[in-house]
Amino acid sequence: MKAVITTSGYFLQKHSYDTLFHPAIKQINISLNAFNKNDTRVSFEQYMRAILELCYEKLRRKEESFINLRIWNLDEAMSEREFNLQLFNKLSLAFDIELTTPKNKKAIRLDYKILLHFDNYFEWPSLNNPIYGHGTCQGLSSHIAILASGEVVPCCLDGEGVMGLGSLYQYSLKEILHLDRANQMREGFREGQCSEELCLRCSYKDRFNISL
Repeated sequence: MKAVITTSGYFLQKHSYDTLFHPAIKQINISLNAFNKNDTRVSFEQYMRAILELCYEKLRRKEESFINLRIWNLDEAMSEREFNLQLFNKLSLAFDIELTTPKNKKAIRLDYKILLHFDNYFEWPSLNNPIYGHGTCQGLSSHIAILASGEVVPCCLDGEGVMGLGSLYQYSLKEILHLDRANQMREGFREGQCSEELCLRCSYKDRFNISL
């Protein structure tokens, strides 16, 4: 089974390259704008160094897996213009490529199977958000998330563990994915129904564009 890992760049140095380039991993998605949206003692240079070293190691090893660097902070006003320019300058030097604000492009190739991916902002789901209604989602079908605590949640947007399904310190992943709460969520999504309040207050599910 091939897996895709989506993460920030904060903890890359805690894992060996042999783990990150395991044959089961097809792609690693790394959020670049996560740095600009979180309080951290890590400097921009430290944050980017670990990400770039991973990219260089992939090229050195001639690994066939993809690395997808994400900048998902674009909007009509380019409200993150200064931060993005800092990123573009850093990546331009790192990959010897001239980068500018993308126009009608979703991705730019930086090197062999290393892509810079662009997208617009999305609203982070919260119990304080308005209710957007029912719908479907790929949570628990194509993806899950595992928090630093070991708690398994349906997707990476549940960073607070509101929809915690179980801890990997207590259960196996197979057991967690077949507990009642997970089953109810999965069955609900098949019918276009959200069994969890956080899902009702999440607008990201509209991006899946699945007609019910």
